Amino acid sequence: MDTRVAAYAVIVDADDRVLLAHWNEGRRAAWTLPGGGLEAGEDPEHAARREVHEETGYRVVLEGLLGIHSRVIPAGRRLAVDATEPLHALRIVYRARVTGGRLRNETDGSTDRAEWFPRSSLRTLQRVKLVDIALKMADDA
Repeated sequence: MDTRVAAYAVIVDADDRVLLAHWNEGRRAAWTLPGGGLEAGEDPEHAARREVHEETGYRVVLEGLLGIHSRVIPAGRRLAVDATEPLHALRIVYRARVTGGRLRNETDGSTDRAEWFPRSSLRTLQRVKLVDIALKMADDA
């Protein structure tokens, strides 16, 4: 079984818009939270801040841990084309607030766009399940 530990940020602005990144690796593209895999030995909080900056151009401060979501994805349901083993995805989710930078798209990465979306429009987006899971964590916090 493969394991992937990743850190993500829920970022909601004063107008109740959610910052999402458009993930474009694997079998299908979809909107996701800004975030991604930890590098070897990397602190999860650092990873979340680094990934948000890489994918959106923003610098953020983390305002708290919302939760950890654990999921085992069978090999046949994984989005990676060459996956042959199940994946244990361990996602660490933080609440974050933008403190600087400016919105821009990532180049040469796993995402190709970053955008703010009114929360009311999210249900019409092609998105990964983590978006809904993390927003529920934020609402319950």
